Amino acid sequence: MTNRAAVIGAGPSGFYTAGMLLKEGFAVDLYDVLPTPFGLVRAGVAPDHPKIKAVTRVFDKTARDENFRFFGGVELGQHVTREQLLDRYHAVVYAMGTSDDNRLGIPGEDLAGSHPATEFVSWYNGHPHHADRDYDLSVKNAVVIGNGNVAIDVARMLVLHPDEVRATDTADHAMEALAASQIEEVTLLGRRGPAQAAFTNPELRELGELTRADVIVPAGEALPDELSAAWLESDAADITSRRNVEILQSYAEREASGHSHRVVLRFLRSPIALLGDGRVEAVRVSVNRIEDNGRGGFSAVPTGVEEEIPAGLVIRSIGYRGVPVAGIPFDERRGLIRNEAGRVTDEQGEPQRGEYVVGWIKRGPSGVIGTNKKDAADTVAQLLADRDAGALGAPAIDEPVAGDWLGADVERVVDWGGWQNIDAHEVGLGEPHGRPRVKLVDVDHMHDAAGGSKD
Repeated sequence: MTNRAAVIGAGPSGFYTAGMLLKEGFAVDLYDVLPTPFGLVRAGVAPDHPKIKAVTRVFDKTARDENFRFFGGVELGQHVTREQLLDRYHAVVYAMGTSDDNRLGIPGEDLAGSHPATEFVSWYNGHPHHADRDYDLSVKNAVVIGNGNVAIDVARMLVLHPDEVRATDTADHAMEALAASQIEEVTLLGRRGPAQAAFTNPELRELGELTRADVIVPAGEALPDELSAAWLESDAADITSRRNVEILQSYAEREASGHSHRVVLRFLRSPIALLGDGRVEAVRVSVNRIEDNGRGGFSAVPTGVEEEIPAGLVIRSIGYRGVPVAGIPFDERRGLIRNEAGRVTDEQGEPQRGEYVVGWIKRGPSGVIGTNKKDAADTVAQLLADRDAGALGAPAIDEPVAGDWLGADVERVVDWGGWQNIDAHEVGLGEPHGRPRVKLVDVDHMHDAAGGSKD
């Protein structure tokens, strides 16, 4: 009998996992809450980074396997339960990602004009759950809180020339709003120093290539403190951090070109309050210093000095966390599914037979898309070891998987053929305008474009 696996979440982690299991002889059903696959490749990667999205060609190849099926528009916890899956599959792999944002926990965080990056990124990428968001871009100053690639993406999108945006698959509603934006200056805040910034080198270098924005780094803040400088010169430092500091110092040495827009990178600055009467008007920050945390890392410690930075728009980009799903063991503190090396565990650390986890919901929001390939391989290795030991799940129902039992609870399921119809429709809409696609942002419109394709 062929082993059957359900993978919940059709982002990179889910697809990498599906591909590996198919090669091991499993029949794989891939589920996603949306009618469209690819997760953050579609709804998270910056629209002006089309080369990164080329990874979907690998996923298309996976989908052509005769033992693969896609079920889009199916939500775990609403349309299908954990128990139903375990009753029908030898292995269930959770790959849902981390969709909620971390909060700052400071006064004024809920003022109008303060938003999480998760929603803003989804908005300009056309995610159906966030397409109706409204952002006031009539202000001149924006602050992005965070020192990772998502923060850089947000800052870049806010200062791109409208012509650069028009050539992308940015959602139409966002394209119009960004073209009319009055934002002239975007400040990125990092609570630690330049040596601790989490940017990747290509993302940081790309800031220096903006056509209408100068990149400003205050000279004093581009220099690492003594502790960080010593670390950078040691064998413990990574090449990415060393190169980031070099890039930031080169920006600090640049003469401003007098562009209409500015991206300002500030370091050793922690937000302690958002200020404003009814809506955000400024960010109060603590000026920090770096100290050894005694655990092989560095902490940002307040000096007692405070500053205010004008801001009519604040986007926080300080990490994501997962959302609990009824019945699946969840670590509330970390915002992740409880697991040991990819095996789902209960509160006592006991593995749950036939249940596994991959991607950000397993390890937290870290790495780039390719990081998820190794992560998936690590989990699949545990799953295969359980298979070889006869320790996979023992499904009680031996029937064609995701057949009539699923259709009874889900009004419209989109299979891979249906996604291909959506894809062709979007590409067709984009072609007359020289764009890769025009995304559908309404689920009903997606279903209409998908048609009635069935396996």
